[in-house]
This record gives sequence, structure tokens and C-alpha cells, in this order.
Amino acid sequence: MNIWGRVKQNNSTVDDAVITISEKTAHNVKDWGEPMAELCRLLNLSRPVILKKHIREFEEFSLAVFRPADFLEPVSFDRFEVELY
Repeated sequence: MNIWGRVKQNNSTVDDAVITISEKTAHNVKDWGEPMAELCRLLNLSRPVILKKHIREFEEFSLAVFRPADFLEPVSFDRFEVELY
């Protein structure tokens, strides 16, 4: 499965990256920390706090949206979208 991360500001993508993981579906991922850490490293972001709501969004919609409040450090963007495909 591929994971596409997009950093968005004012509805425009300002940066993006794609990683590949061995799991085939979101339901098979036991720990989202590793793939999110790799994706955020590529985008030079701190890792967001992953809540149950984000995991549910991955499993139901293959898309989770992280807002600035989901990060422990200040960020300079409106949203961070992570899409599974």
C-alpha cells in the first residue's frame, strides 16, 4: 500500500511525499507510528499525534486529515492530509 502525505496551505498543496509499506489495507497496520514518522521525516515535519479518530478515518475513508492542533510543535500550514492507495 502507498501512503501519500500532502501539506496544504489555503487549499493549495505546498509539499507532498509518497511512501510504500508492506501492509495491503489500513486494517492490517498495527502501528501507524512508523509509517507516519517516515512520511513526516521526508516532509521535514514533526510527527502529529495519531488519535483513534485518525485511525478510523484511515480504515473507513483511506484519508485522514491532521490539523495544526494535532501537532505538538507549531506548524505553518492549514492541514496535513494523509491518503492511502
